[in-house]
Amino acid sequence: MARNTLNSRSRTLATLAVGVVVGGAVAGGGFAVADSPAPKTDRQITNMTDEVTKIKAYYGDTVDAKGEHWASPDSNYAVQVKGIENKAQKYLESKAAHERGTRKAIVLDVDDTSLSTYNYELETTFVYNPASNAQYIATKTMPAVFGMNTLATWASKHGYTVFYVTGRPETQRAATAANLTAVGFPAPDQPHMFLKNPENPPSYLPCGKTCTVIQYKSATRAHIESLGYRIVANFGDQYSDLSGGHAERTYKLPNPMYYLP
Repeated sequence: MARNTLNSRSRTLATLAVGVVVGGAVAGGGFAVADSPAPKTDRQITNMTDEVTKIKAYYGDTVDAKGEHWASPDSNYAVQVKGIENKAQKYLESKAAHERGTRKAIVLDVDDTSLSTYNYELETTFVYNPASNAQYIATKTMPAVFGMNTLATWASKHGYTVFYVTGRPETQRAATAANLTAVGFPAPDQPHMFLKNPENPPSYLPCGKTCTVIQYKSATRAHIESLGYRIVANFGDQYSDLSGGHAERTYKLPNPMYYLP
């Protein structure tokens, strides 16, 4: 998921809950959300309290002694994630077994693909703020999305180079790397983790400072390919993490908490 400095961040629970889509897919890089007319009555609007209650139930919300919220490993969310990971690993296993002569790679988004922002979202009532988000990332360790650290570690041990492509700003590189390593992901060194640097964008981003999420992420994947890697699988929780090509397979992880175009 592209976060923080990547343009404006749309966080519309009602849009996701109602599921207004065109062509059977949620918006993001070729997946267009229909423009909804203004509601005529309140009954046409999804009740936000009800939606938050549903989100908590889906994640199997538990609260610790410090008042922090955690998703449950036996929640419907965890079950759905596990099913996606099982399919992905089978595909990666087949490629590892039959294609030994190529530099294979996988690409992982960070927020809500690798690391869970569930507690942060509840703390901020799903209202993103750059300052509070930066403080949270600097001072807290987000848990791994269930099973993604295991999948990434397996891939690393079976001939895949693991790349992280995130919309977090370059200023959060050290904290992000430390969090990923602390919860069991392959350690992301400098060449294998890409963060957004709007003040000094790399030359491989033709859109420069004006990149959309899709432009930034797809061009970064193209850059990884230019280094001689073949991206076998790309993982993200937003369609904008996955659109734009430069990956053989894409795997969309569930995230009903917000939407990023």
